[in-house]
Amino acid sequence: MASQALIKDFEALIGKENVFSSEADLQSYSYDSAVLTSVVPALVVRPTSTEQLGQCVKKLYDNGIPMTVRGAGTNLSGGTIPDQSDTVVVLTNGLNRILEINPNDLYAVVEPGVVTADFAAAVAKKNLFYPPDPGSQAVSTIGGNIAENAGGLRGLKYGVTKDYVMGIEFFDATGAIVKSGSRTVKCVTGYNLAGMMIQSEGTLGVISQAVLKLVPSPRASKALMAVFDDMQKAAEAVAGIIAAHVLPCTLEFLDNNTIVRVDDFTRAGLPREAAAILLIEVDGHPAQVADDAAAVEKVLKENGATAVHVPKDADEKFKLWEARRMALPVLARCRPTTVLEDATVPRSQIPAMMKAVNAIAAKYKVEVGTFGHAGDGNLHPTFLCDKRDAEEFKRVEAAIDEMFDVAIKLQGTLSGEHGIGTAKARWMEKETSRGTILFSQRLRRALDPKGLLNATKLVGI
Repeated sequence: MASQALIKDFEALIGKENVFSSEADLQSYSYDSAVLTSVVPALVVRPTSTEQLGQCVKKLYDNGIPMTVRGAGTNLSGGTIPDQSDTVVVLTNGLNRILEINPNDLYAVVEPGVVTADFAAAVAKKNLFYPPDPGSQAVSTIGGNIAENAGGLRGLKYGVTKDYVMGIEFFDATGAIVKSGSRTVKCVTGYNLAGMMIQSEGTLGVISQAVLKLVPSPRASKALMAVFDDMQKAAEAVAGIIAAHVLPCTLEFLDNNTIVRVDDFTRAGLPREAAAILLIEVDGHPAQVADDAAAVEKVLKENGATAVHVPKDADEKFKLWEARRMALPVLARCRPTTVLEDATVPRSQIPAMMKAVNAIAAKYKVEVGTFGHAGDGNLHPTFLCDKRDAEEFKRVEAAIDEMFDVAIKLQGTLSGEHGIGTAKARWMEKETSRGTILFSQRLRRALDPKGLLNATKLVGI
């Protein structure tokens, strides 16, 4: 619990209504969506303007108080869990204005607390398109998307958050404003500090504003659902589509466990007997869409799809994609503990990774529901268990260890979009090198000599 003097200082600075110190409030900000031990912060503050945000950071730095920045708390790797009990959580959801949408120059300027889906909807009203669509988009915020380099279903064709950041303004550890990037397509003024802030997980500064690239909306789209009686055939089909040089807008995978549980909940009419399904969407110019859809369907059938279904209307198409988006929340209802992973491999290695996940689940006798962005190699094996059962959770942890080992051997990565935080920090050196860890720590110490910004995350300080 923070001292009354500090609480009063923040109340004077940002208003009493934006300072949270009750036990119930502090508990609410002690955890995120990762399966990690919660840590109750000393205080939670919610600035509502850029000026207030900078003042909060400066006050915390001047007083040597650790800080953790938090948007919506959807983080899946522990990045928004306070480091220790004297940490102050700085909320950015009070900075939630869309400052500009420029349809002529194809960019927008937003504050970090803007909800991703709200931003995408506002852009769509201008007949423009902001493609990044993390699964948490209905609640996640732009600042968090940038800090974690969030991806989503459309990453295969359109890329991820880093591909849409043109500029960033942020406060360094001392509360000084730093600006990098521009509203222009080209900008090489100074170091690429905006790029440095992307996927920095709150360790290098506090984002206060972002300039984001927009693109024209696709003129047409077509969705398909392919049904398979064997998971490996579905995996081979994914590799086949990419090898055919077709880039769908989305190319998603669901295994049987996920299909049945999602259909139980959504009543979407999914093929419950299928070993796996692929949900695919192609978009662009109408003629290109027709060509791509035909090419995709050919590959699907060549790789053993027992059926290829095209939604009859927009409502049916919406239900299919809504069912995919419900995969995680539905699986999370099945057991007390849900461990969602995102080991990612080169797209050609999807069949090998899929085979390994199934073998590992059988070896350790753990329940796994696998879904994810198969088209960009980003699978989400979801381990369903009960952490209170120490023996079962030990098997889950061993299975995850082995899964990461396989991903790295296949020239993949520990995390495609969820970040490292504290959940995956111990594996970092295995994927990178000792030199990478030391370099990163030197960088952090130079920028944050007091070690106040999310000190234990990523590589530690």
